[in-house]
Amino acid sequence: MRHGVILSVGVLALLGFAASLLLPWSSLQALLAADRDLGLTFLLELRLPRAALALVYGAMLGSAGAAIQALFGNPLASPDLTGTTSGAALGAVVTAYIIGAASSFAMAIGAVAGALASLLLLIGLAGRRAETATLLLAGLAISALAGALTTLALALAPSPFAFYDAYSWLMGSLIDRSLPQLGFAAVPAAVAILWLARLAGPLDRLALGEEVAESLGHDLGRLRLQIICLSALGVGACVAICGAIGFIGLVAPIFARRLTGGHAGRAILPAAAIGALLLILADLASRFAPLGRTLPIGVVTALVGAPFFLWLVARMRWGMAR
Repeated sequence: MRHGVILSVGVLALLGFAASLLLPWSSLQALLAADRDLGLTFLLELRLPRAALALVYGAMLGSAGAAIQALFGNPLASPDLTGTTSGAALGAVVTAYIIGAASSFAMAIGAVAGALASLLLLIGLAGRRAETATLLLAGLAISALAGALTTLALALAPSPFAFYDAYSWLMGSLIDRSLPQLGFAAVPAAVAILWLARLAGPLDRLALGEEVAESLGHDLGRLRLQIICLSALGVGACVAICGAIGFIGLVAPIFARRLTGGHAGRAILPAAAIGALLLILADLASRFAPLGRTLPIGVVTALVGAPFFLWLVARMRWGMAR
């Protein structure tokens, strides 16, 4: 039954991908009718990268969130709440607007470095198996610091238009991305997702306790380093292209663990499928904003994810009070 549900999620994500290519249909139909070649170019050069990036970024956030939650043994750990995405955004902004290296490759290097620094700082502050309160406080502190430093970097940037240039990117955007940018985000993300999936067994055994995992022959130091570096690599590359998008990495793993019987490691690939579906749906929703405007996709995910997060915290609090 659970395998069928996971397969259904994957099929829905692919259907969402197809819908993202075709919707809104009226404008595409009119363009194809007026000039077929121009319509196909519009489809392949603009809509295809946008739809594919939604799948890739959502899958990366879902898988990284599942791995980070398994590593910390905490369902509230996620790339955005641990400061990974805000650290990546800081690294990309410093690279592009302070150092002046605005190429996709340079921004990705900066974003990966920022994400890696945030995760290492989190482990240093909160510990490897942090309690919920400690993890949240450390993660929120890192996110706030990274956000403040990002604003400071934009304020001190040589260009007086840095804030305006970076606004849509900082809020998360898939609009006007190209096929080379898609490849630049997709390759590191695919490597990270597949490698994280290979760590499912050790992560499931880690849930039994560090002593049990070590007695079964797992090198926990190496496992932690792999998860930190892979999450930083995949999330950093996606943030460099699409900006910071929150809450997908929190929500997707929680639903995925329900499909895998609570096994945190086995939830990595299902979380990737759920994350891809959630982000493609958020992108579709952003296209149908009132007054013909397009909402930043990060706003859509926050509007849905923030109430879910509050409900999750309240549920955990009620559970401890019983």
